[in-house]
Amino acid sequence: MGVATALVIENDPTDDPRRLGDWLTEAGLELTVLRPHAGDELPENLDGYLALVVMGGDQNAYADPDGVPGAPWFPALEGLLRKAVRHRVPTLAVCLGAQLLAGAHGGLVERGTSGPEIGPGLVGKRDKADRDPLFKWVPLLPDVIQWHRDEITELPLTAVLLAASSRYPHQAFRLGDRAWGLQFHIECDADMIERWAADDRATLDELGYDPEAVVYATTEVLADVEEVWQPFAARFASLALGTLPDSDIPRTLPLLGH
Repeated sequence: MGVATALVIENDPTDDPRRLGDWLTEAGLELTVLRPHAGDELPENLDGYLALVVMGGDQNAYADPDGVPGAPWFPALEGLLRKAVRHRVPTLAVCLGAQLLAGAHGGLVERGTSGPEIGPGLVGKRDKADRDPLFKWVPLLPDVIQWHRDEITELPLTAVLLAASSRYPHQAFRLGDRAWGLQFHIECDADMIERWAADDRATLDELGYDPEAVVYATTEVLADVEEVWQPFAARFASLALGTLPDSDIPRTLPLLGH
């Protein structure tokens, strides 16, 4: 294992780290990618890792009516997310990952009542984001990519809401002082979007969306997404590497588990 290694959990083969992985490695982090969907076992702890990144997927973050989790490894992954927050391991959780991060800390994830949210969009920063070590540099209305049916209906009590939208108010949050959840996607490239549109044709038909139009509109914003979220990923890597300036880390952020 490299001395500057981030552990990446890939929950679904259709949502690998892609551009986010490139941005993190460019910023100095080596990535160890585990694919529990392909049989990789999750570690019991994060010893030796500088950061944890949890990607999205097509599964539900919540159990079914019989108590069966959305994926067999989700209970272990939620345990790992709790350890990450408790031990202050820098953590970045995307879409399903953010829902699992919320659920692991007492939040509530349910099927969204506003219907699927798919394609390019904007989210609005909340006031507390101006004091966040990563979000303080994000513009007021950053471009994002949405692709989800479920939503975080209740954030954990200790969470700090960082970004919202009118349809889905819990778009980004922080737990403790170094764990972030993003309901939206920042990792996608054009090939990923094309695959999602093909795989999720039934949802697009349900919404009355033309798949080609969705792919075109989403790929058109990829450069704007990169402009905002590549520096965000680099700041996350700097935090993990211990090179983020102290002036960028507010001293009064609430700590969870301390």
